[in-house]
Amino acid sequence: QVQLVESGGGLVQPGGSLRLSCAASGSISTASMGWYRQAPGKERELVATITAYRNTAYADSAKGRFTISRDNAKNTVYLQMNSLKPEDTAVYYCYYRRNSANYWGQGTQVTVSS
Repeated sequence: QVQLVESGGGLVQPGGSLRLSCAASGSISTASMGWYRQAPGKERELVATITAYRNTAYADSAKGRFTISRDNAKNTVYLQMNSLKPEDTAVYYCYYRRNSANYWGQGTQVTVSS
């Protein structure tokens, strides 16, 4: 069992930046990690993923604005979010996948509003 704890969410004005962190209770070095988000009344959607080999993939809505990264020594994955828009408002969830094991964090709220 791996526990994931997200942090870094909050209220930010449009055009602002936030950096989300996801700290894992165990090693992430061989796991694929990702960030998903869920806005009110909508389904959870993929934002960005990073493999154990540091290959990254982004949703079209995140390309050019968000950057996912990982620090295996700290068992932490990050999501740097720039040029935030009101439509980025959602609960952001960290995701861990290794073989058949999948784990989710509890989520962190991001609100983009003036």
